[in-house]
Amino acid sequence: MIVIMGIRIEPAGVADFHQVLTDHSRYWGERDLRSLHLLALVQEFGSTCLVARAADGIRGYVFGFVTPGGTGYVHLIATRDDARGTGLGRRLYGAFTEAAERHGARRLKAITSIGNTGSIAFHRSLGFDMKIVDDYDGPGRTMAVFHRDLPLDRSWP
Repeated sequence: MIVIMGIRIEPAGVADFHQVLTDHSRYWGERDLRSLHLLALVQEFGSTCLVARAADGIRGYVFGFVTPGGTGYVHLIATRDDARGTGLGRRLYGAFTEAAERHGARRLKAITSIGNTGSIAFHRSLGFDMKIVDDYDGPGRTMAVFHRDLPLDRSWP
């Protein structure tokens, strides 16, 4: 568990998963991404699915896992509407990175839609390399694919 400024970053549980879905619009606005939230990730990869918890609830979360080939894959990362711009997303990525390294990750990976300019800017600010890949998520589903080698410079994030 990591505690910074009253926010604890710790493994997510089933109740946290359901709370995130209940508060979905606080994280994702008008975009309905509930179908991408998979309870199995929390149940099977609990040590790399993390929540940032404060007295007023879950301020942010990252759901990810480490592949057998040593890639720490971030499936979802989000901060609550009132926590944006505070550096919480960077702290969540840092906590995920530490957890992924403990499980043998040698690189990080994430994807987003090419229209998600906020996510693209965020990942590039963290030093990820990006490629645009046609049909990555099926026919006609071009995605931005991010990669970054580990270990990270410990001054990051």
